[in-house]
Amino acid sequence: MTSVSSSAGAAAVRPPLPPFTEESARAKVQAAEDAWNSRDPERVSLAYTEDSVWRNRDRFLTGRAEIRAFLAGKWERELDYRLRKELWAYTGNRISVRFEYEWHDADGQWWRSHGNEQWEFAPDGLMSRREASINDVPIEAGDRRLTP
Repeated sequence: MTSVSSSAGAAAVRPPLPPFTEESARAKVQAAEDAWNSRDPERVSLAYTEDSVWRNRDRFLTGRAEIRAFLAGKWERELDYRLRKELWAYTGNRISVRFEYEWHDADGQWWRSHGNEQWEFAPDGLMSRREASINDVPIEAGDRRLTP
């Protein structure tokens, strides 16, 4: 990761940078999938601007600190989380993805979560906005598709 200076201090540059091509959009989606599968709230949060705005289901978050706390709670509840993302569309500084992830709760019930996300990026490649719509479906452990 490279750093550049700005009036707000050192800011990370997160290639690939907008405007996106199909190749760079696919690389951005794969990088996001890899990071989220790490289940590391700090690692994942670094892909977002300090003032990033999120809608995740019915939750509205602002800023990297809120995102980090949200992710920590998410992965405390969503155990053995495994995610797949797929590029849906891209243009300029925006990418749209569809995704599916599987996890189980503390009672051992497995879930498959389906959703769509719209992403908007700052010129430095950090995500400034994320809109996520997600639905959960209970599944049997034997019906899992996203095994490691």
